Amino acid sequence: MTNDQTAGIAITQADYADSADAALLADLLDAYARDPMGGGVPLSAAARAALAPGMAAAGGFSLIARDDGAPVGLANCFVTFATFAGQPLVNIHDLVVVPAARGRGVGKALLHAVEAEARARGADKVTLEVLTGNTAARALYARLGYGDYQLDPAMGHALFWQKTL
Repeated sequence: MTNDQTAGIAITQADYADSADAALLADLLDAYARDPMGGGVPLSAAARAALAPGMAAAGGFSLIARDDGAPVGLANCFVTFATFAGQPLVNIHDLVVVPAARGRGVGKALLHAVEAEARARGADKVTLEVLTGNTAARALYARLGYGDYQLDPAMGHALFWQKTL
């Protein structure tokens, strides 16, 4: 388990085999899913049940933020491969800060912990996606050095697209 201390927030790596951690992951992700930035729809029972085993099977890792022992944030991440660099990269798939804890440095602490874990895993970079309307998150990411992905500015920046199957 990693443990990082930033702004009074304790960050630990979730143990997917631990039922308490698995339930906490589902609760925190559900809080995000219910938020307008997460789509405003609660997680299904099936999604909640599949979360921890699915993250483990996919080789993911999750970091839980606690403030005074109370869970206040979550980062779900996946390690993949940066083909141009020939090194691993870490993608932050979900970054959650519960509404009551926003503005207290939880997101910043989680991002620093993800970056430390990425370095420990030999990653070349950390990637994430953010909604254009999520101005608070975008401002935080920019302050910490994140920005649009581009290879050649003349070709523009990358867009994150999806197709539901």
